[in-house]
Amino acid sequence: MTVPAVEGLSPSARPGRALMTAAEARDPDHFPGLAIAIPLGIQHVLAMFVSNITPAIIVAGAAGFGFGSPDPRELIYLIQMSMLFAGIATLLQTVGIGRIGARLPLVQGTSFAFLPVMLPIVTGHGPSAMAPLATAAIFGGLFHAVLSSFVGRIRFALPPMVTGLVVLMIALTLMRVGVQYAAGGVPARGTAAYGAAESWLLAIVVIATTLGLSFFARGIWSTASVLLGLAAGYAVAVAMGRVSFATVGSAGWVMLPSPFHFGFSLSASAILGFCLMGFISAIESIGDVSAICEGGAGRPATDRELIGATCADGVGTALSALFGAMPNTSFSQNVGLIAMTGIMSRHVVSIGALFLILCGLVPKIGALITTIPIEVLGGGVILMFGMVASAAVAMLSGVTWTQRNMLIFGIALSIGMGLELEPEAVGQLPQTLRILLGSGVLPAAVTAVGLNLLLPGRGERVSAA
Repeated sequence: MTVPAVEGLSPSARPGRALMTAAEARDPDHFPGLAIAIPLGIQHVLAMFVSNITPAIIVAGAAGFGFGSPDPRELIYLIQMSMLFAGIATLLQTVGIGRIGARLPLVQGTSFAFLPVMLPIVTGHGPSAMAPLATAAIFGGLFHAVLSSFVGRIRFALPPMVTGLVVLMIALTLMRVGVQYAAGGVPARGTAAYGAAESWLLAIVVIATTLGLSFFARGIWSTASVLLGLAAGYAVAVAMGRVSFATVGSAGWVMLPSPFHFGFSLSASAILGFCLMGFISAIESIGDVSAICEGGAGRPATDRELIGATCADGVGTALSALFGAMPNTSFSQNVGLIAMTGIMSRHVVSIGALFLILCGLVPKIGALITTIPIEVLGGGVILMFGMVASAAVAMLSGVTWTQRNMLIFGIALSIGMGLELEPEAVGQLPQTLRILLGSGVLPAAVTAVGLNLLLPGRGERVSAA
Protein backbone atom coordinates (compact mmCIF):
# COMPACT_ATOMS: atom_id res chain seq x y z
CA MET A 1 0.00 0.00 0.00
CA THR A 2 1.35 3.42 -0.85
CA VAL A 3 1.61 6.39 1.46
CA PRO A 4 0.50 9.79 0.11
CA ALA A 5 3.32 12.22 -0.53
CA VAL A 6 3.96 14.60 2.33
CA GLU A 7 2.83 18.10 1.45
CA GLY A 8 3.87 21.43 2.81
CA LEU A 9 7.62 21.04 2.44
CA SER A 10 9.26 23.25 -0.16
CA PRO A 11 12.42 21.87 -1.83
CA SER A 12 14.58 24.33 0.11
CA ALA A 13 13.03 23.20 3.39
CA ARG A 14 13.73 19.53 2.85
CA PRO A 15 16.71 18.09 4.76
CA GLY A 16 19.86 18.01 2.66
CA ARG A 17 18.30 19.68 -0.39
CA ALA A 18 20.29 22.88 0.11
CA LEU A 19 23.56 20.90 -0.15
CA MET A 20 22.85 19.51 -3.65
CA THR A 21 21.14 20.49 -6.88
CA ALA A 22 17.57 19.49 -7.67
CA ALA A 23 18.84 17.09 -10.35
CA GLU A 24 21.20 15.41 -7.88
CA ALA A 25 18.44 15.05 -5.28
CA ARG A 26 16.22 13.29 -7.85
CA ASP A 27 18.99 10.98 -9.08
CA PRO A 28 18.91 7.49 -7.50
CA ASP A 29 22.60 7.00 -8.36
CA HIS A 30 23.82 10.22 -6.69
CA PHE A 31 25.72 9.81 -3.42
CA PRO A 32 25.21 12.88 -1.21
CA GLY A 33 28.21 12.17 1.05
CA LEU A 34 28.45 10.38 4.39
CA ALA A 35 27.49 13.46 6.41
CA ILE A 36 24.02 13.33 4.85
CA ALA A 37 23.76 9.64 3.99
CA ILE A 38 24.43 8.21 7.47
CA PRO A 39 21.78 10.15 9.44
CA LEU A 40 19.21 9.80 6.64
CA GLY A 41 19.97 6.08 6.36
CA ILE A 42 19.45 5.58 10.09
CA GLN A 43 16.27 7.66 9.85
CA HIS A 44 14.94 5.17 7.29
CA VAL A 45 15.63 2.35 9.76
CA LEU A 46 13.89 4.20 12.60
CA ALA A 47 10.82 4.74 10.40
CA MET A 48 10.40 1.01 9.75
CA PHE A 49 12.01 -0.62 12.78
CA VAL A 50 8.90 -1.39 14.83
CA SER A 51 6.83 -2.54 11.85
CA ASN A 52 9.69 -4.79 10.76
CA ILE A 53 9.95 -6.85 13.96
CA THR A 54 6.25 -6.89 14.89
CA PRO A 55 5.12 -9.69 12.51
CA ALA A 56 7.75 -12.04 13.97
CA ILE A 57 6.58 -11.24 17.50
CA ILE A 58 2.92 -11.81 16.56
CA VAL A 59 3.65 -15.15 14.85
CA ALA A 60 5.78 -16.35 17.77
CA GLY A 61 3.06 -15.34 20.22
CA ALA A 62 0.40 -17.22 18.25
CA ALA A 63 2.60 -20.31 18.10
CA GLY A 64 3.17 -20.19 21.85
CA PHE A 65 6.79 -19.10 22.20
CA GLY A 66 6.27 -15.34 22.31
CA PHE A 67 6.76 -12.79 25.08
CA GLY A 68 6.79 -14.35 28.54
CA SER A 69 7.69 -17.86 27.34
CA PRO A 70 10.16 -19.76 29.56
CA ASP A 71 12.73 -20.04 26.76
CA PRO A 72 12.98 -16.87 24.64
CA ARG A 73 15.76 -18.12 22.36
CA GLU A 74 13.54 -18.90 19.36
CA LEU A 75 11.78 -15.54 19.66
CA ILE A 76 15.15 -13.78 19.81
CA TYR A 77 16.23 -15.69 16.70
CA LEU A 78 13.13 -14.57 14.79
CA ILE A 79 13.64 -10.95 15.81
CA GLN A 80 17.31 -11.03 14.80
CA MET A 81 16.55 -12.62 11.44
CA SER A 82 13.83 -10.03 10.80
CA MET A 83 16.45 -7.30 11.06
CA LEU A 84 19.22 -9.18 9.26
CA PHE A 85 17.19 -10.22 6.22
CA ALA A 86 15.37 -6.90 6.00
CA GLY A 87 18.83 -5.40 5.53
CA ILE A 88 19.90 -8.04 3.00
CA ALA A 89 16.63 -7.75 1.03
CA THR A 90 17.00 -3.97 1.01
CA LEU A 91 20.47 -4.30 -0.52
CA LEU A 92 18.95 -6.56 -3.19
CA GLN A 93 16.68 -3.64 -4.08
CA THR A 94 19.18 -0.78 -3.87
CA VAL A 95 22.31 -2.48 -5.27
CA GLY A 96 20.72 -5.30 -7.24
CA ILE A 97 22.02 -8.46 -8.86
CA GLY A 98 21.25 -8.89 -12.56
CA ARG A 99 17.49 -8.53 -13.08
CA ILE A 100 16.91 -8.64 -9.32
CA GLY A 101 16.31 -5.24 -7.74
CA ALA A 102 14.90 -1.90 -8.86
CA ARG A 103 18.10 0.03 -8.05
CA LEU A 104 15.86 2.49 -6.23
CA PRO A 105 15.73 3.64 -2.56
CA LEU A 106 13.24 0.95 -1.54
CA VAL A 107 13.38 -0.33 2.04
CA GLN A 108 12.38 -3.96 2.55
CA GLY A 109 11.00 -5.47 5.73
CA THR A 110 8.82 -8.26 7.13
CA SER A 111 5.29 -8.08 5.79
CA PHE A 112 2.00 -7.71 7.67
CA ALA A 113 0.18 -8.88 4.55
CA PHE A 114 1.11 -12.52 5.13
CA LEU A 115 -0.02 -12.61 8.77
CA PRO A 116 -3.61 -13.73 8.03
CA VAL A 117 -2.14 -16.74 6.20
CA MET A 118 0.61 -17.46 8.73
CA LEU A 119 -1.45 -17.29 11.92
CA PRO A 120 -3.81 -20.22 11.13
CA ILE A 121 -0.75 -22.36 10.33
CA VAL A 122 1.07 -21.77 13.61
CA THR A 123 -1.58 -20.93 16.23
CA GLY A 124 -1.15 -23.16 19.26
CA HIS A 125 1.31 -25.54 17.59
CA GLY A 126 4.62 -24.32 19.04
CA PRO A 127 7.96 -23.89 17.25
CA SER A 128 7.37 -27.08 15.20
CA ALA A 129 4.70 -25.22 13.20
CA MET A 130 7.38 -22.87 11.90
CA ALA A 131 8.73 -25.61 9.59
CA PRO A 132 5.73 -25.73 7.19
CA LEU A 133 5.44 -21.94 7.40
CA ALA A 134 9.07 -21.31 6.42
CA THR A 135 8.97 -23.99 3.72
CA ALA A 136 5.82 -22.49 2.22
CA ALA A 137 7.40 -19.03 2.28
CA ILE A 138 10.34 -20.35 0.23
CA PHE A 139 8.00 -21.63 -2.48
CA GLY A 140 5.86 -18.51 -2.25
CA GLY A 141 8.92 -16.28 -2.64
CA LEU A 142 10.11 -18.19 -5.71
CA PHE A 143 6.61 -17.95 -7.22
CA HIS A 144 6.64 -14.22 -6.45
CA ALA A 145 9.98 -13.84 -8.25
CA VAL A 146 8.72 -15.69 -11.34
CA LEU A 147 5.53 -13.62 -11.26
CA SER A 148 7.61 -10.45 -11.65
CA SER A 149 7.91 -11.09 -15.40
CA PHE A 150 4.14 -10.83 -15.76
CA VAL A 151 3.25 -7.97 -13.42
CA GLY A 152 2.47 -5.60 -16.26
CA ARG A 153 -0.03 -8.01 -17.77
CA ILE A 154 -2.02 -8.74 -14.63
CA ARG A 155 -2.47 -5.23 -13.26
CA PHE A 156 -5.80 -4.91 -15.09
CA ALA A 157 -7.28 -7.57 -12.78
CA LEU A 158 -6.49 -5.58 -9.64
CA PRO A 159 -8.05 -2.12 -9.71
CA PRO A 160 -8.01 0.06 -6.54
CA MET A 161 -11.33 -1.46 -5.42
CA VAL A 162 -9.75 -4.91 -5.20
CA THR A 163 -6.37 -3.90 -3.75
CA GLY A 164 -8.06 -1.51 -1.30
CA LEU A 165 -10.34 -4.31 -0.14
CA VAL A 166 -7.40 -6.65 0.42
CA VAL A 167 -5.48 -4.07 2.46
CA LEU A 168 -8.62 -3.29 4.49
CA MET A 169 -9.15 -7.00 5.19
CA ILE A 170 -5.54 -7.34 6.38
CA ALA A 171 -6.10 -4.51 8.86
CA LEU A 172 -9.52 -5.71 10.05
CA THR A 173 -8.39 -9.30 10.62
CA LEU A 174 -5.41 -8.18 12.71
CA MET A 175 -6.90 -5.36 14.80
CA ARG A 176 -7.93 -7.69 17.59
CA VAL A 177 -4.25 -8.66 18.02
CA GLY A 178 -3.46 -5.09 19.09
CA VAL A 179 -6.32 -5.01 21.56
CA GLN A 180 -5.38 -8.42 22.97
CA TYR A 181 -1.81 -7.27 23.47
CA ALA A 182 -2.88 -4.00 25.10
CA ALA A 183 -5.12 -5.93 27.49
CA GLY A 184 -2.27 -8.17 28.63
CA GLY A 185 -1.91 -10.84 25.94
CA VAL A 186 -3.89 -14.00 25.19
CA PRO A 187 -2.07 -16.12 27.85
CA ALA A 188 -3.42 -13.72 30.49
CA ARG A 189 -7.06 -14.32 29.55
CA GLY A 190 -9.15 -15.41 32.49
CA THR A 191 -6.80 -13.81 35.01
CA ALA A 192 -7.17 -10.56 36.92
CA ALA A 193 -4.31 -9.07 34.90
CA TYR A 194 -6.15 -9.30 31.56
CA GLY A 195 -7.84 -6.01 30.76
CA ALA A 196 -6.61 -4.34 33.97
CA ALA A 197 -6.20 -0.56 34.08
CA GLU A 198 -2.45 -0.99 34.56
CA SER A 199 -2.21 -2.84 31.25
CA TRP A 200 -4.18 -0.25 29.32
CA LEU A 201 -2.16 2.55 30.94
CA LEU A 202 1.00 1.32 29.22
CA ALA A 203 -0.72 1.08 25.84
CA ILE A 204 -2.23 4.55 26.23
CA VAL A 205 1.17 6.06 27.07
CA VAL A 206 2.51 4.65 23.79
CA ILE A 207 -0.42 5.96 21.75
CA ALA A 208 -0.46 9.40 23.40
CA THR A 209 3.30 9.89 23.02
CA THR A 210 3.23 8.80 19.38
CA LEU A 211 0.39 11.16 18.54
CA GLY A 212 2.05 14.05 20.36
CA LEU A 213 5.34 13.60 18.51
CA SER A 214 3.64 13.04 15.16
CA PHE A 215 1.68 16.30 15.33
CA PHE A 216 3.85 18.62 17.41
CA ALA A 217 7.45 17.52 16.76
CA ARG A 218 9.58 17.82 13.64
CA GLY A 219 12.38 16.01 11.86
CA ILE A 220 13.54 12.70 13.26
CA TRP A 221 11.38 13.15 16.39
CA SER A 222 8.29 13.00 14.19
CA THR A 223 9.63 10.33 11.80
CA ALA A 224 10.46 7.94 14.64
CA SER A 225 7.33 8.78 16.66
CA VAL A 226 6.14 5.16 16.98
CA LEU A 227 9.57 3.98 18.13
CA LEU A 228 9.81 6.84 20.63
CA GLY A 229 6.26 6.15 21.80
CA LEU A 230 7.27 2.57 22.56
CA ALA A 231 10.32 3.90 24.39
CA ALA A 232 8.07 6.10 26.55
CA GLY A 233 5.80 3.17 27.38
CA TYR A 234 8.85 1.04 28.13
CA ALA A 235 10.21 3.70 30.50
CA VAL A 236 6.90 3.73 32.39
CA ALA A 237 6.96 -0.09 32.55
CA VAL A 238 10.50 0.01 34.00
CA ALA A 239 9.36 2.50 36.63
CA MET A 240 6.47 0.17 37.49
CA GLY A 241 8.84 -2.78 37.92
CA ARG A 242 7.43 -4.63 34.92
CA VAL A 243 10.77 -5.23 33.15
CA SER A 244 13.46 -7.86 33.76
CA PHE A 245 16.82 -7.72 31.98
CA ALA A 246 17.84 -11.31 32.77
CA THR A 247 17.54 -12.46 29.15
CA VAL A 248 19.77 -9.59 27.95
CA GLY A 249 22.60 -10.62 30.23
CA SER A 250 22.45 -14.26 29.11
CA ALA A 251 22.24 -13.47 25.38
CA GLY A 252 25.38 -13.69 23.26
CA TRP A 253 27.04 -10.95 21.23
CA VAL A 254 26.93 -12.61 17.81
CA MET A 255 24.23 -14.71 16.13
CA LEU A 256 24.55 -16.16 12.63
CA PRO A 257 21.60 -17.44 10.58
CA SER A 258 21.18 -21.19 10.27
CA PRO A 259 19.63 -22.78 7.13
CA PHE A 260 16.29 -24.48 7.74
CA HIS A 261 16.48 -23.37 11.36
CA PHE A 262 12.97 -24.70 12.10
CA GLY A 263 13.19 -27.66 9.70
CA PHE A 264 11.58 -28.48 6.35
CA SER A 265 7.95 -29.59 6.02
CA LEU A 266 5.64 -29.46 3.01
CA SER A 267 2.06 -28.23 3.43
CA ALA A 268 -0.05 -27.82 0.29
CA SER A 269 -2.42 -25.34 1.91
CA ALA A 270 0.41 -23.21 3.29
CA ILE A 271 2.26 -23.16 -0.05
CA LEU A 272 -0.89 -22.21 -1.96
CA GLY A 273 -1.69 -19.51 0.58
CA PHE A 274 1.78 -17.97 0.30
CA CYS A 275 1.64 -18.04 -3.50
CA LEU A 276 -1.73 -16.28 -3.53
CA MET A 277 -0.56 -13.63 -1.07
CA GLY A 278 2.62 -13.22 -3.11
CA PHE A 279 0.36 -12.13 -5.95
CA ILE A 280 -1.14 -9.42 -3.75
CA SER A 281 2.26 -8.39 -2.38
CA ALA A 282 3.54 -7.96 -5.94
CA ILE A 283 0.81 -5.44 -6.65
CA GLU A 284 1.63 -3.52 -3.45
CA SER A 285 5.28 -3.33 -4.55
CA ILE A 286 4.22 -1.96 -7.93
CA GLY A 287 2.34 0.79 -6.11
CA ASP A 288 5.37 1.62 -3.96
CA VAL A 289 7.73 1.79 -6.94
CA SER A 290 5.29 3.98 -8.86
CA ALA A 291 4.91 6.31 -5.88
CA ILE A 292 8.65 6.62 -5.23
CA CYS A 293 9.44 7.38 -8.88
CA GLU A 294 6.66 9.91 -9.28
CA GLY A 295 7.15 11.57 -5.89
CA GLY A 296 10.95 11.41 -5.66
CA ALA A 297 12.19 11.47 -9.25
CA GLY A 298 9.28 13.24 -10.95
CA ARG A 299 8.82 10.51 -13.58
CA PRO A 300 6.87 7.27 -14.04
CA ALA A 301 8.49 3.97 -13.11
CA THR A 302 10.06 1.97 -15.92
CA ASP A 303 9.16 -1.64 -16.69
CA ARG A 304 12.70 -2.61 -15.70
CA GLU A 305 12.25 -1.02 -12.26
CA LEU A 306 8.85 -2.65 -11.70
CA ILE A 307 10.10 -6.08 -12.71
CA GLY A 308 13.31 -5.73 -10.69
CA ALA A 309 11.48 -4.57 -7.56
CA THR A 310 8.94 -7.40 -7.67
CA CYS A 311 11.66 -9.97 -8.36
CA ALA A 312 13.67 -8.69 -5.38
CA ASP A 313 10.56 -9.00 -3.20
CA GLY A 314 10.26 -12.67 -4.09
CA VAL A 315 13.96 -13.51 -3.84
CA GLY A 316 14.19 -11.65 -0.52
CA THR A 317 11.25 -13.63 0.85
CA ALA A 318 12.67 -16.98 -0.29
CA LEU A 319 16.13 -16.18 1.09
CA SER A 320 14.69 -15.02 4.40
CA ALA A 321 12.48 -18.10 4.73
CA LEU A 322 15.43 -20.39 3.97
CA PHE A 323 16.82 -19.32 7.35
CA GLY A 324 13.47 -19.47 9.17
CA ALA A 325 12.60 -15.76 8.98
CA MET A 326 9.48 -13.92 7.78
CA PRO A 327 8.42 -12.91 4.22
CA ASN A 328 9.69 -9.55 2.96
CA THR A 329 8.09 -6.72 1.03
CA SER A 330 8.71 -3.04 0.30
CA PHE A 331 7.80 -0.63 3.13
CA SER A 332 5.42 2.18 2.23
CA GLN A 333 6.29 4.42 5.19
CA ASN A 334 9.77 4.79 3.73
CA VAL A 335 8.27 5.81 0.39
CA GLY A 336 6.61 8.67 2.26
CA LEU A 337 9.94 9.49 3.91
CA ILE A 338 11.56 9.91 0.48
CA ALA A 339 8.85 12.41 -0.43
CA MET A 340 9.48 14.27 2.83
CA THR A 341 13.28 14.50 2.57
CA GLY A 342 13.33 15.04 -1.19
CA ILE A 343 16.47 12.87 -1.54
CA MET A 344 16.14 9.94 -3.96
CA SER A 345 19.60 8.42 -3.44
CA ARG A 346 19.55 4.62 -3.23
CA HIS A 347 22.92 4.76 -1.49
CA VAL A 348 21.31 6.45 1.53
CA VAL A 349 18.99 3.46 1.92
CA SER A 350 21.93 1.08 1.40
CA ILE A 351 23.61 2.60 4.48
CA GLY A 352 20.41 2.02 6.44
CA ALA A 353 20.44 -1.60 5.22
CA LEU A 354 23.98 -2.09 6.54
CA PHE A 355 22.83 -0.74 9.93
CA LEU A 356 19.97 -3.30 9.95
CA ILE A 357 22.37 -6.12 9.11
CA LEU A 358 24.63 -5.08 11.98
CA CYS A 359 21.67 -5.07 14.39
CA GLY A 360 20.59 -8.48 13.12
CA LEU A 361 23.92 -10.03 14.02
CA VAL A 362 23.84 -8.89 17.68
CA PRO A 363 21.38 -11.03 19.70
CA LYS A 364 21.53 -8.75 22.72
CA ILE A 365 19.39 -6.34 20.68
CA GLY A 366 16.75 -9.03 20.17
CA ALA A 367 16.96 -10.01 23.82
CA LEU A 368 16.37 -6.39 24.84
CA ILE A 369 13.30 -6.25 22.59
CA THR A 370 11.85 -9.34 24.30
CA THR A 371 11.88 -7.46 27.63
CA ILE A 372 9.22 -5.05 26.34
CA PRO A 373 5.92 -5.77 28.13
CA ILE A 374 3.29 -7.01 25.70
CA GLU A 375 0.95 -4.15 26.67
CA VAL A 376 3.54 -1.63 25.45
CA LEU A 377 3.79 -3.44 22.13
CA GLY A 378 -0.02 -3.49 22.01
CA GLY A 379 -0.14 0.29 21.89
CA GLY A 380 2.19 0.28 18.89
CA VAL A 381 0.27 -2.49 17.13
CA ILE A 382 -3.03 -0.62 17.54
CA LEU A 383 -1.46 2.38 15.84
CA MET A 384 0.12 0.38 13.02
CA PHE A 385 -2.95 -1.62 12.07
CA GLY A 386 -5.06 1.51 12.33
CA MET A 387 -2.78 3.18 9.79
CA VAL A 388 -3.05 0.15 7.50
CA ALA A 389 -6.83 0.53 7.58
CA SER A 390 -6.51 4.27 6.89
CA ALA A 391 -4.28 3.54 3.89
CA ALA A 392 -6.97 1.17 2.58
CA VAL A 393 -9.66 3.83 2.93
CA ALA A 394 -7.43 6.27 1.04
CA MET A 395 -7.10 3.72 -1.78
CA LEU A 396 -10.84 3.12 -1.86
CA SER A 397 -11.65 6.84 -1.92
CA GLY A 398 -10.67 6.99 -5.59
CA VAL A 399 -13.05 4.20 -6.62
CA THR A 400 -16.12 5.03 -8.71
CA TRP A 401 -18.83 3.49 -6.57
CA THR A 402 -21.22 2.09 -9.17
CA GLN A 403 -23.90 -0.42 -8.27
CA ARG A 404 -21.66 -3.10 -9.76
CA ASN A 405 -18.63 -2.12 -7.69
CA MET A 406 -20.67 -1.83 -4.50
CA LEU A 407 -22.03 -5.35 -4.97
CA ILE A 408 -18.59 -6.81 -5.66
CA PHE A 409 -17.04 -5.04 -2.67
CA GLY A 410 -19.93 -5.86 -0.34
CA ILE A 411 -20.06 -9.56 -1.21
CA ALA A 412 -16.29 -10.01 -0.98
CA LEU A 413 -16.10 -8.15 2.35
CA SER A 414 -19.05 -10.10 3.77
CA ILE A 415 -17.55 -13.47 2.82
CA GLY A 416 -14.06 -12.58 4.01
CA MET A 417 -15.06 -11.11 7.37
CA GLY A 418 -17.72 -13.77 7.93
CA LEU A 419 -15.20 -16.59 7.53
CA GLU A 420 -12.64 -14.73 9.62
CA LEU A 421 -15.12 -14.37 12.50
CA GLU A 422 -16.58 -17.86 12.15
CA PRO A 423 -13.88 -20.24 10.82
CA GLU A 424 -15.89 -23.24 12.06
CA ALA A 425 -18.30 -22.58 9.19
CA VAL A 426 -15.85 -24.47 6.95
CA GLY A 427 -14.82 -26.94 9.64
CA GLN A 428 -16.02 -29.99 7.66
CA LEU A 429 -13.97 -29.19 4.56
CA PRO A 430 -10.53 -30.71 3.83
CA GLN A 431 -7.67 -29.22 5.85
CA THR A 432 -6.18 -27.34 2.89
CA LEU A 433 -9.43 -25.52 2.21
CA ARG A 434 -10.01 -24.87 5.92
CA ILE A 435 -6.68 -23.06 6.24
CA LEU A 436 -7.14 -21.05 3.03
CA LEU A 437 -10.74 -20.03 3.70
CA GLY A 438 -10.25 -19.40 7.40
CA SER A 439 -7.78 -16.57 6.84
CA GLY A 440 -10.49 -14.16 5.65
CA VAL A 441 -8.13 -12.22 3.38
CA LEU A 442 -7.74 -14.89 0.71
CA PRO A 443 -11.46 -15.65 0.21
CA ALA A 444 -12.20 -11.91 0.08
CA ALA A 445 -9.42 -11.35 -2.48
CA VAL A 446 -10.40 -14.32 -4.68
CA THR A 447 -14.07 -13.31 -4.57
CA ALA A 448 -13.33 -9.69 -5.49
CA VAL A 449 -10.93 -10.58 -8.32
CA GLY A 450 -13.26 -13.25 -9.72
CA LEU A 451 -16.39 -11.10 -9.67
CA ASN A 452 -14.53 -8.11 -11.08
CA LEU A 453 -13.40 -10.20 -14.07
CA LEU A 454 -16.68 -12.05 -14.60
CA LEU A 455 -19.42 -9.47 -14.08
CA PRO A 456 -20.13 -7.35 -17.16
CA GLY A 457 -20.63 -3.61 -17.37
CA ARG A 458 -19.49 -0.66 -15.39
CA GLY A 459 -22.93 0.45 -14.18
CA GLU A 460 -23.87 3.98 -13.29
CA ARG A 461 -22.45 6.02 -10.47
CA VAL A 462 -24.57 5.77 -7.32
CA SER A 463 -25.97 9.08 -6.13
CA ALA A 464 -24.77 10.34 -2.77
CA ALA A 465 -28.39 10.87 -1.84
